[in-house]
Order: sequence, then C-alpha cells, then structure tokens
Amino acid sequence: MMRLSPLGRRRWANFKANRRAFWSLWIFLAVFTVTLFAEFVANDRPLVVHFNGEWRFPIFEFYSEADFGGEFHTEAEYNAPEVQCLIATGGHEECLYDPEAVQEELDANGTVLGEPVEPGWALWPPIPYSYNTINYGVATAPSPPDASHWLGTDDQTRDVLARVIYGFRISVLFALVVAGISSVIGISAGAVQGYFGGWVDLFYQRVVEIWSNLPSLYIIIILSAIFTMNFWLLTLLIAFFSWTSLVGVVRAEFLRARNFEYVRAARALGVNDLTIMFRHLLPNAMVATLTLLPFIITGAIGGLAALDFLGLGLPPSYPSLGELALQGKNRLNAPWLGFTAFFTFAIMLSLLVFIFEGVRDAFDPRKTFR
Repeated sequence: MMRLSPLGRRRWANFKANRRAFWSLWIFLAVFTVTLFAEFVANDRPLVVHFNGEWRFPIFEFYSEADFGGEFHTEAEYNAPEVQCLIATGGHEECLYDPEAVQEELDANGTVLGEPVEPGWALWPPIPYSYNTINYGVATAPSPPDASHWLGTDDQTRDVLARVIYGFRISVLFALVVAGISSVIGISAGAVQGYFGGWVDLFYQRVVEIWSNLPSLYIIIILSAIFTMNFWLLTLLIAFFSWTSLVGVVRAEFLRARNFEYVRAARALGVNDLTIMFRHLLPNAMVATLTLLPFIITGAIGGLAALDFLGLGLPPSYPSLGELALQGKNRLNAPWLGFTAFFTFAIMLSLLVFIFEGVRDAFDPRKTFR
C-alpha cells in the first residue's frame, strides 16, 4: 500500500474535511465505474449462453443464428423469439415455425414434439438493451417509462436509460481527454513563456492572444461541415481551443519563481533548463492550475452537448446526451426525455464541481482542518 508523505496526508485530510466533495467523489466514482462497464450493464446480447452443453459468450464473440440451429449466417438477434427458442431447445428446428408453441410445450412437459431436449439458457445484463437497440414491440415512439424501459424510449424506440449510461461514459471520457491534452499544451506553453521571458514571452503572448480570440465554435461548425466528425477529431478540435486558459496562471507562477534562490542555485550547479522547469518550478504552478481544471472539464462536457444538440457533434451512431436533450425539446409530449437529459447533466456537472472544490481546498495552504 502506498504511503503518503506528510504533505499528502494533510491534503487528503483537507479534502475529507469537505464532506460534500468527499461524498461526491465516491458517488461519481461509483457511477463512472458502472458506465465504464456499460456493455455488462446494458446490452442486447447475453453475457453467457449455455447451449447443447457448451458455454458461449456472445458479449465477447460473434455468433450467427446458424450457430444456434437457425437459418441465417448473420449475427443472432438474441431478443427475437425464434433465437430464444433455439437456445432453450438446443436448436430444435420447430422453433423457426412456431416458437411460442414450442416454448409452451417445453415449459409444461420438458419436451418438444414428444422428444426430450436438453434445455439451454442465457444470462442477460440487467438492462437487455444497448444504446442503439430498436424495440419493435413498442406500440408508440417515444413511449413512457414502464417495467421494460425504466426511463422510457426515444423517438426511435431506443431505451433511454441505456443511452444515458453510454452517453455518460462518452461525455466524461471526452472531457478527461480534452482536459489532459489542454493541460499538456497549456502548461508547456506557460512554462516556456514564464521561464525564459523576454522576447520569447512577448512573441508567444501575442500568439496566445490571437489564438484565444478565434471564434472556436464557428470554426468547429465549419470543419464539421467539411469533415466527418468522430470522437478523436472532435476531441482534438476542442482541446486545441481550450489550452489558452491555462497559459496565464502557469506563466505568472513561472515569472514569479524563476529568480528564487533555489532556482539560481540549480542553475549554478549546472542543472539544465528543462529539469528546472518541470521538476522545481512546475509543482509550484500546479496549485493554480488545478483551480482551472473543473472549468475545462465542465466546459468540454457542455461544448460536446451543445454541438450534439445542434447536430454538429458526434455522428448519430454515438450515444449522445445532447441529442437526447434535442429530442426533449422537439418532443414536448414526452417530458421524460427532457427531464432525463436535464437531471443527467445537472448531477454530472454538480458532482464534478463539488469534487474540484474539495481539491482546491486540499491544495490551499491557508486551509487546515482538524
């Protein structure tokens, strides 16, 4: 088990003292962990299938309907009555003609057409729908919440809860990647400006001013009309316009600390500039940098939702919370869509803000809790 330094223990104690941040961290980690394994929580393929004495794992491998005794060589539709009957009867061909009658006879007598069969079974996830599963058995679209769809369905009869789970994961991962790329670029640029100063600082400061005043939203909209957007392209585009917010605070910290005694001593000992910048000066700048991270993360989530709401973000094949909000706007007769989108964003962003509020208190040297 890793042991914390005295400074690390003090910071952890400060963070725990903020009860709202502490509990928000655990709630967010629990929800995010569930969404990271979304395929095991919401999926239209069984986790495990026991068929004719064999163990099969459709969640990991491809199985055609013919592998279960059917006619087609395309992937089996496990929600279809015919496929469920084939699994239950060990691939009896009568399932292709009257699966309901076969299932009733199997449940009553354990036989099919008087012949005993070895029954198979399938273990399903808690939510037997993926984010793109269309339920053709739903009478109306969108449909209100019921026992089959806990948060109802959208205008294409897709399960809303499954789309929320997958959309939550994409939104958080998108924001974390954007924050990581933005931090690397912004901290590096601010460190170079603040450490070297002079003409280097003046030149790059003009570059930052020009770059920060570019209409990023319009540029992303124009590029989305030219290129086919995907997760990584959209991530890089937003990250390239988010890094400038970190340059100012890092530059100020490096300008303040570059002439401290320990920095002069390191130079006198022949330590190279790169080591001084990132080993001796960067830790002092991280406290100010951490205060801006929640704005970058929440801004990335909001930016992704806004682009998806306008239809200029991720492709329709991705589960999108912004697209769910758009459906809530267009479908006022289905209030569960709008309420689901609103509460998902409200809970997600509130938890993140509370967590980083505790991180700010933990790194603030003026705050000490007992």
